[in-house]
Amino acid sequence: MKFIFKIIYPLFVYFFVLGCSNGSLFSVAEGENQTESLILLSFLSSNLANSNAGEETCVNPGTNWISRTASEQNTWFSIAYGNGIFAAVSKDGLNRVMTSVDGLTWTSRSAAEQNTWEAITFGNGIFVAVSSTGANRVMTSPDGINWTSRLAAEANEWSAVSYGNGIFVAVARSGTNRVMTSTDGFNWTSALASQQNNWSGITYGNGIFVAVSQNGTNRVMTSIDATTWTSRTLPELNLLVTITYGGGIFITMAPVTAPAKHIMRSTDGINWNAYSAPTNFFASQTVTYGNSLFAAVAYGSFGSDQIMTSPNGIDWTFRAAPQANLWTSITFGNGRFVAVSGDGANRVMTSCN
Repeated sequence: MKFIFKIIYPLFVYFFVLGCSNGSLFSVAEGENQTESLILLSFLSSNLANSNAGEETCVNPGTNWISRTASEQNTWFSIAYGNGIFAAVSKDGLNRVMTSVDGLTWTSRSAAEQNTWEAITFGNGIFVAVSSTGANRVMTSPDGINWTSRLAAEANEWSAVSYGNGIFVAVARSGTNRVMTSTDGFNWTSALASQQNNWSGITYGNGIFVAVSQNGTNRVMTSIDATTWTSRTLPELNLLVTITYGGGIFITMAPVTAPAKHIMRSTDGINWNAYSAPTNFFASQTVTYGNSLFAAVAYGSFGSDQIMTSPNGIDWTFRAAPQANLWTSITFGNGRFVAVSGDGANRVMTSCN
């Protein structure tokens, strides 16, 4: 941001342009008596910096990351952004939801039930979360604060949920019908997956739903209507744990603990190419897209590089996490990336510069 000041001294007029970015000072002082001018300028800069303490200047999100304090020390497992609010759900703890308007300061919220909440998404004006346990394995909220229990189509271990084309779709790692759909998030209908795999992720893009799994012969399935699903083959039989869509590209990942091409890329969700990460150990957990950038976080890696970013899904760059946590989920909203974790002193990190 820039501030223009006009200070009038006897016989002299001074104009200052003060720019503050991450504590740096860009200034000019014109006229005589510049010593006095710069002293005043320094004073103004200091006060402006103090008034903006804790703020981030969002120049290049995804590059530098800062730790944030979660509202509770829960196993935070999924995060979503919608309607100007970040909302995260956890597998345990007293209050299994937390919300934030900026990703920096978080407030605990009561979940509809004390379930093992696995995933959350936003669509059609509401948040929808799914769980792997409990009597009612779906909950919805218009604001991330007040939650209502909903009955899932089946008592499966629901692991992921997404929204697209006016439909919420959830996938499961157990049960007879491992897909369920809803147009409003309240009432759910079962659908048969293409295979009885351990389905772990789902997204929507380019007019098609794409789900991935951790096992099975064909570990990707696609659907136009979320009801009829078709298996797709992959160049590598990896343990796929996450999928996202952005910039006309689908990206899915698997944790890698040995040399392997564990990143899969597709423009249509049907035909896939495999790529290698820049290391032999990056325990990928989730990937998202924002600001023309893919960003992935990991359970673990060599050193502190538990974040990878890429503009195209092919060329990846490591980024250092502020803490070596078990990072579980990441999203993008309000100009910044926000990730949550299941352990560590500070279980949230943000990036917007």
